[in-house]
Amino acid sequence: MTKLATRERLLRAAADLFYAEGVGAVGVERLCRAAGVSKRSMYQLFETKDDVVAAALQEFGPAAVAGYFPAEDMEMPPGERILHVFARLEERAGQASFHGCPFVNTAIELHDPGHRASAVALHFKKALEVYFERQARQLSVPHPELLAAQLTVLFDGCAVRAVMRDEPLHGLAVRTAAMLLQGAALPRT
Repeated sequence: MTKLATRERLLRAAADLFYAEGVGAVGVERLCRAAGVSKRSMYQLFETKDDVVAAALQEFGPAAVAGYFPAEDMEMPPGERILHVFARLEERAGQASFHGCPFVNTAIELHDPGHRASAVALHFKKALEVYFERQARQLSVPHPELLAAQLTVLFDGCAVRAVMRDEPLHGLAVRTAAMLLQGAALPRT
């Protein structure tokens, strides 16, 4: 088995286990067993478990968020592109395998903004906000950066709500995002 294949299996197992159960709940021994690699192999690839956490989030973060966004070449107005993200969140939140946002979960559990995995998580959350801001600018709303921040807060809050209540969002995310979009477009007096 190549080092690359071992690394891939280890990071895949880490991403899956950390998302489903949390970083602290999954020890190195369990992680290695799930990945089918020895602890020695893990430590040859990564100095610490913290390095595995950061690498797994970096490696599998794009796959975690990919399904939320419409394809770049898909003909869709900016407002619909924003609502698409919330419609996908509604779909995912209704699945038993939904455990919230892996980036928020990791950052909250680590409770250390200086941790490499927290930096990776922040990078992905900023990318979501940048996406919202880009769409908001195309809508020509007066304060696109504010709308983007509000939409990101809504996204994170809805994900947390779905996990905490262990129930689907029942249209809450899409309706609230639509209200934010409508409110942002209103002329200021």
